[in-house]
Amino acid sequence: MCRDCGCSLGPAAQRAPLAAAPSVPGKTETIEVITAILDENDRIAAHNRGHFDGHGVLALNLMSSPGAGKTSLLEATIRALDGKLKVAVIEGDLATENDADRIRACGVPAVQITTGNACHLDAQMVHDALDRLPLADLDVLFIENVGNLVCPASFDLGQHRNVTLLSVPEGDDKPAKYPVMFRAADLSLITKTDLLAYITEFKLERARNALRQIGFQGETIELSNRGGEGFAAWLAWLEREVAAQRDRAARGETAKPSIQPEGASAHAAGHRPSR
Repeated sequence: MCRDCGCSLGPAAQRAPLAAAPSVPGKTETIEVITAILDENDRIAAHNRGHFDGHGVLALNLMSSPGAGKTSLLEATIRALDGKLKVAVIEGDLATENDADRIRACGVPAVQITTGNACHLDAQMVHDALDRLPLADLDVLFIENVGNLVCPASFDLGQHRNVTLLSVPEGDDKPAKYPVMFRAADLSLITKTDLLAYITEFKLERARNALRQIGFQGETIELSNRGGEGFAAWLAWLEREVAAQRDRAARGETAKPSIQPEGASAHAAGHRPSR
């Protein structure tokens, strides 16, 4: 994939040290370490984005708490697209190949990244996964980030858009409690709406208000993976974004989502995730 620039990284290749730093007691030193982590990550993310743009591929970063329905959304989306768009998935979890196996069972290429004890993916992990995906044959690459409501929003992966899920069982005040994640989103999906009849405490208007109050400026779609409710709007958004990415790529332009660096302050300074 990266023969021209020499960055084709296999397991034995050099890796950029995103956080090989000892614990530091002072605030200034901690800020410097976090800044260095993010700067190096941003460099690799820009490189990833160049690969996506070069192939006209739309890259989406899916973020949510564990259990909000990211993998189920992808399964339902693959079925609904029925080959209309060519997609692949990068799955991020602390352990197991379970989610990647579910995606492969839908007939779609998937690469599993296991992060060990790290609560998010980073740009280097995504870059290493790209060698195992047919980028030249894709329209969309879904990157399912590790289930976490803070850290994933702080690390650019090279994606063009951020999609954040809020499931009905989590409560309509989740955006107010975790503003970093939802403020970074270009699209907020309120999922599991088939449960609204049973979880009457969740109010859609309160959820929308909570999003507005934390500065979310994107689009909101309510949907159910099971009943199909709202799915047409989600697929239409996806098709619009694919068309926009093709146009940008033809013009030699790109798109970058909002990154919220304050989430990185939750990290200890010595952070390099294992794979």
